[in-house]
Amino acid sequence: MSSQVWQITLAVLLLVLAFDFAMAYKQRNVETSLSTAVSWTLFYVAAAVVFGISLGQWADTQAQNEFFAGWLTEYSLSFDNLFVFVLILARLKVAKEKEQLILLIGIAMALVMRGGFIALGSVIVSKFSWVFFFFGAFLIYTAYTLIKESDEEEWEEGKVISYLRRKGASTFTLALVAIAMTDVLFAFDSIPAIFGLTKDPYIIVTANIFALMGLRQLYFLIGGLMKKLIYLTQGLSFILAFIGVKLFLEAMHSQGWHSVGPLELPHISLIFSLGMIIGTLAVTSILSLYKTRDKKSN
Repeated sequence: MSSQVWQITLAVLLLVLAFDFAMAYKQRNVETSLSTAVSWTLFYVAAAVVFGISLGQWADTQAQNEFFAGWLTEYSLSFDNLFVFVLILARLKVAKEKEQLILLIGIAMALVMRGGFIALGSVIVSKFSWVFFFFGAFLIYTAYTLIKESDEEEWEEGKVISYLRRKGASTFTLALVAIAMTDVLFAFDSIPAIFGLTKDPYIIVTANIFALMGLRQLYFLIGGLMKKLIYLTQGLSFILAFIGVKLFLEAMHSQGWHSVGPLELPHISLIFSLGMIIGTLAVTSILSLYKTRDKKSN
């Protein structure tokens, strides 16, 4: 993308984020209503869809497909990460009217951290193609840990939080530190995942920004969704494992290994990847809603 496209895109997105953050700060002592949360969540999702469709008009179909694959993956991961935020704020017993400001700062920190990881990842990827072996292994390991811990619905304080509590830190400070620490872990998951779908820095940056947009509002909807989307973690685990395998295959091809004995290594296309991501999220949602409907009726 040209420098002009970068400048216009970042200027518009940063203005929208600044407006959202200004609203959050103004209403930092007000509990967000359900109708407000729904309206803003739908607005940000619609904005991402419109942006993705427009890419096909002024960029190309490849960029469009890469954006939707990246945005869906990052948004799904961010959605899952919000579950942890819910558990953290509930465990620390943060007052409802203080959640706005904590989420505001937490999302801002996530943007900065992901920006740093994207810049670092782009440099590493451009110089060392073998790094995809590491990315692939990390995503497969992450998928395994997600499945292993899928039944755990409690957040436990780490040593840092316990230490700060003993030192008399406020609940507000404890919550910010806990969310900052989880932001780092989330960035480790999300950045290798999107590098498995696209190498275009423009697509990576915009997909991540759109994925983080509206998370503050989505937080206030997620309480009920946590009880309904019971298989989301399993679906995300499958997606991460799939992208991990895709990265392994790409790394092997980049090293000139196109076959293992008589077995020729396949190339996983972007269209197939996008279809796999959409299909997995759709099946996960349908099965979750079906399962929770049965529970409700019994």
